[in-house]
Amino acid sequence: MRVGVIDYGVGNLGSVVRAVEKLSVSPVLVNRAADLHASDCLILPGVGNFADCMSLLNQHDWADTLREEVVGFGRPLLGLCVGMQLLASRGDEGAIGAADGGLPGLGLIPGRVSHLRDQGCELRVPHVGWNAIASTSVADPLLSGIPDGTDFYFVHSYGFVADDQTDVLATTASRSPQPCGAVTCGERSFTRRRAQRQERNSCAISSWVTDAENSCHSDVVVETVGSGQGCRL
Repeated sequence: MRVGVIDYGVGNLGSVVRAVEKLSVSPVLVNRAADLHASDCLILPGVGNFADCMSLLNQHDWADTLREEVVGFGRPLLGLCVGMQLLASRGDEGAIGAADGGLPGLGLIPGRVSHLRDQGCELRVPHVGWNAIASTSVADPLLSGIPDGTDFYFVHSYGFVADDQTDVLATTASRSPQPCGAVTCGERSFTRRRAQRQERNSCAISSWVTDAENSCHSDVVVETVGSGQGCRL
């Protein structure tokens, strides 16, 4: 199993690499879009601003090649933090002067990344702290071994709002309205949460790697820091 960690100029690459290595899998840093196809599955990290990260993906053919790998070849893709948000249709963060208030994302997940206030969040923003997740009725191997009520650490001001709520895999349980912590679409899945402990990171990534080995048509995305809701592809 060749796990490619995409190095497009941003992201917590060290943490991602260590989490993958904990599974006795050797990650490969991919720093050219042309080399994406050599990996069995891909991890897209991201830190910071939706607009800035998307701008980098639009350079050097990253965006178009990622779309081709996921849609054309069914390449499993795991999005971390802002990396998950980039899979959205559109994002509001950094979208100054955009015609409809949003910037195009990769367009792999139907939905929009919007400010938590616009989603009706009544608590302090940015949301920083531990929250328990609660799974929905949607079954997905991403949450295998992670029971309801498990705490994950959140740091975010924006969240992914799925167009189809039946795609939601999990929500956080301490806010109103409850932002989704994970979502799913077809055979692909995404989740938004940050596991501060290495064991939790590895547990989620382990479930994803195992599922990727069993099915080359299952795309799973985990968002670890920085935004509100998660979606599935």
